[in-house]
Amino acid sequence: MDRQRIGVMDGAIAVGVTALLLFAGLAQQGPTRLDPLGYALLAAGGLALAWGRRAPVTVLAVTGVCALGHQTIGFDVPAVAYLFAVYATVRAGHHVVAVAGSVFMLGAVTLALLVSPHDLAVGEAFARTRDVLQLAWLIAAGAAGEALRQAERRADEAERTREEAARRRADEERLHIARELHDSLTHQISVIKVQAEVAVHLAGKRGEEVPEAVLVIREAVREAARELRATLEALRDDDRNPPRGLADIPELVRRARSTGLDARLTVDGHGIDVPAAVDRTAYRIVQESLTNVARHAAATRVSVRIDHRPDVLAIRVDDDGRATHDSASVPGVGLLGMRERVTALGGRLRAEPRVEGGFTVQAELPVERTSLEHTPLENTPLEYTP
Repeated sequence: MDRQRIGVMDGAIAVGVTALLLFAGLAQQGPTRLDPLGYALLAAGGLALAWGRRAPVTVLAVTGVCALGHQTIGFDVPAVAYLFAVYATVRAGHHVVAVAGSVFMLGAVTLALLVSPHDLAVGEAFARTRDVLQLAWLIAAGAAGEALRQAERRADEAERTREEAARRRADEERLHIARELHDSLTHQISVIKVQAEVAVHLAGKRGEEVPEAVLVIREAVREAARELRATLEALRDDDRNPPRGLADIPELVRRARSTGLDARLTVDGHGIDVPAAVDRTAYRIVQESLTNVARHAAATRVSVRIDHRPDVLAIRVDDDGRATHDSASVPGVGLLGMRERVTALGGRLRAEPRVEGGFTVQAELPVERTSLEHTPLENTPLEYTP
């Protein structure tokens, strides 16, 4: 149940109890000069119940004081609001406070009745205390609060158990898939790779020209091995290591610089907390872009720009590689996966050769909404492969 509905329900209960108390006060009380104070205490005790879920101990104290107050000035009205407060306090888990408060009220109400205008004897005051506090209902309110608290606790534990079981099944399935991929594909790819490397080596040793098909096979196998290794690592990730995000992008740039690239990082705007999915996707975009630059672009410079805008995180990666605006582009697995991540977040991705030469990857990720109105980029080139 959402908070707004809970608040409305608590408010309705408070208003209902207040009306009941005021009606009881009007039915039993004759005109006195203390009537306004008595009605105010009745109303205050009832309306305080609206905060019973948020501050149960405080409401217990307020309703108790109000009950003592209206009994002292002669309003012989049962402490109904106090019963509701006991229920809320026990439900919140404050058993000791509820019991101690109720024991205190037994004595305090008796004293209040003794000093009230009714001029009661001690025995009669004790008997009236039982009626004011409605002892049977007081015990029932505490028992009901405890029963509901236990039911909510069991429901929470059951929900956690279901979530843990689902997570465990997902982990087991992921590891099973990883084992199957490793057992069925790794060996075969390794054999093909070895055969291709041997063919290239023998051709070079004999002074023969290496067939283009063999070179293509060797590069394709190398790429397949890298992709398979990355897939297995992702499947075996058990979430014990924290996911990579914006804070790790400087390390990606330093790593690219260590390979000989003139890699630069620029961050504009004030860094604000972004959703976890956006944080991870931003890292993957930069990671894949720098990987493509190193593998395919034959570039000497690459720039990474992160722009924190009010409702969008903008990412741009430019290189000065050999891609040209007129060159044909072939969609690759890396940027196709990147596009899927961006689209899932409701963002926009543009990846294509630049007019001045080189390649650019530009992404906009929403940081305040889970989806954006965006234009599909079905015909936008996604990856340049020389």
